[in-house]
Amino acid sequence: MPISIYNSLTRKKEQFQPLNPQEIKIYVCGPTVYDLPHIGHARSAYIFDVIRRYLVYKGYKVKFVRNVTDVDDKIIEKARAEFKGEDLNTGIKKTADKYLDLYHKALLDLGIGNKAQDILEPKASEYIGRMIDFIKRLIDRGAAYAAGGDVYFNIAQARNYGKLSNQSLDKLEAGARVGPAENKKNPLDFALWKSAKENEPSWESPWGKGRPGWHIECSVMSLDILGEEFDIHGGGIDLIFPHHENEIAQSEGAGCKFARCWIHHGLLTINGQKMAKSLGNFITVENFIEKYKNADLLKLFFLSTHYSHPIDYTEEKIQEAAKCKDNFDMFFQKASTWKQFWNHWYSKPELVALRNKTKTPFAERDKVEVNRILEKFEQAMDDDFNTPQALGYLFGLRDLGLKFISFDKEEGFSYVELNLKKFLNLFGILPLDYNLSENGLKLCVDEEIARIKKDYKTSDALREKAICEHNFAISNTANNITANIVKINIPDN
Repeated sequence: MPISIYNSLTRKKEQFQPLNPQEIKIYVCGPTVYDLPHIGHARSAYIFDVIRRYLVYKGYKVKFVRNVTDVDDKIIEKARAEFKGEDLNTGIKKTADKYLDLYHKALLDLGIGNKAQDILEPKASEYIGRMIDFIKRLIDRGAAYAAGGDVYFNIAQARNYGKLSNQSLDKLEAGARVGPAENKKNPLDFALWKSAKENEPSWESPWGKGRPGWHIECSVMSLDILGEEFDIHGGGIDLIFPHHENEIAQSEGAGCKFARCWIHHGLLTINGQKMAKSLGNFITVENFIEKYKNADLLKLFFLSTHYSHPIDYTEEKIQEAAKCKDNFDMFFQKASTWKQFWNHWYSKPELVALRNKTKTPFAERDKVEVNRILEKFEQAMDDDFNTPQALGYLFGLRDLGLKFISFDKEEGFSYVELNLKKFLNLFGILPLDYNLSENGLKLCVDEEIARIKKDYKTSDALREKAICEHNFAISNTANNITANIVKINIPDN
């Protein structure tokens, strides 16, 4: 089944057709490194990591670019506050490095790759020369003009400006204003190059010392690394205007086709409010990990809502995510316990005879039932990466695996276990392996043998010891042994 993606540019769901079927090229707006990464940043990074993982699963090679803005007014302000008395340029470098390292640590804690072979992470400061060349190109084409040491994009030369944000140029111009220090021809013209201010970082250019505007870096980086036309551009819905609108204008102004499909994710709120330090609801990734000890809870929370929709963070929703995690972990723990029970102690004749009597074969219809769920999972993901629906099918798969355990269909629940791990891995959720100690297995086997011999006093005593020491027990169902865990301790990591 082909993949369909909602394209923000055309405002409709379209069948995805990459320029080159051998390699999909994606550019995503990354962090401005001036503060601690919060769970809103985490949602953006996670959404596009899931999309990247799924495209790789579908057989594509993916070239993925996520930029880093390390030249910005906010970084300058933070450097002045945190590195007082130091050279400002040195302070800016230290600030950007510090918060980029913290961003990478947050991704690592979340299990989101940032060092994979096909994830490129260019920095704005590394592209100043190319930005100057690109601005020259725009001026030569009449799409930009220099004024008083600044360079502005000439909005009058932009075709269909407002097509991404679905706004008319007339309405935009009516609401636009020119600042007192600006030399714009049109209120909507935006800065490509800003003249240097006293005691701020600057670079030499044909228009005098200065630094680039914000929008120019994404056009230059994406076009340099991915080419003048590429498959997907992504980011938050808050970037549609003006940032992404201006990216399109300046890229097309330079004669480039630019991005074919635009993917935007919804924003995150906290208990219905915008996240802000002043409101006391600012949750960093570090805060979350410290509190819950498990990044999978945040991922399951994100997966529960379609990427394009806004998502509201509440304690209740995190508890729901914890229950989801427990349910998956329960299946894996049961499956692991069951297999270890038989594989390690299969030599006990009492148990072999009983198992041979109760064991149920894994029929072809069982495999068909599993594969039907797997197909539905893919169909959900092919339909604009519908993770809530896909996650629901994984719960259906988990329930089927539990049924196979109850009927001692080891081939069946092992097949479910294999596929459930594979698809959870697409979401960056890795179940732990549950390895019981030799003593724990011996307690289970001795308890079961005592039960078979109708020595219930011994059986009950062994069961209590197993529960006390190893947090699991073997219980009996009609004519069948099942490794039903009766007490779960979910690990912290």
